[in-house]
Amino acid sequence: MVATEAELLKRAHEMRKNPTEPEIRLWRALSNSQLDGLKFRRQHVVLEAQAILDFFCPAIGLGIEVDGDTHDADRDARRDARLAALGFTIVRFSNPDVMSNLAGVAESISTTASTLSNRWQRTSPPQPLP
Repeated sequence: MVATEAELLKRAHEMRKNPTEPEIRLWRALSNSQLDGLKFRRQHVVLEAQAILDFFCPAIGLGIEVDGDTHDADRDARRDARLAALGFTIVRFSNPDVMSNLAGVAESISTTASTLSNRWQRTSPPQPLP
């Protein structure tokens, strides 16, 4: 079933209002550009892939998923392939990983982020307005 943009946005809004405890904890580590100065969004809709990413850094195309008990590995693999075809890198962590080893999860995200190029890098410095 293909969801409309409005349906995906509504679902993302609901998920932002009712995050899981692991999502709350990871957001505390990612928000306000705390991790390597990277700006992350919560529950980011990628319409082309029919996906909502738990966390997304648009500057480097890094998506982070926090998986609970209800995730289907085959479905997740197909979804990750659709996102990879769009140029995104997806990393996944289980709820227990986030809950028991937040520092290790943050370090893993930082390591992955350091391998990705800035998609918005300027080729020349910004010019002042006349």
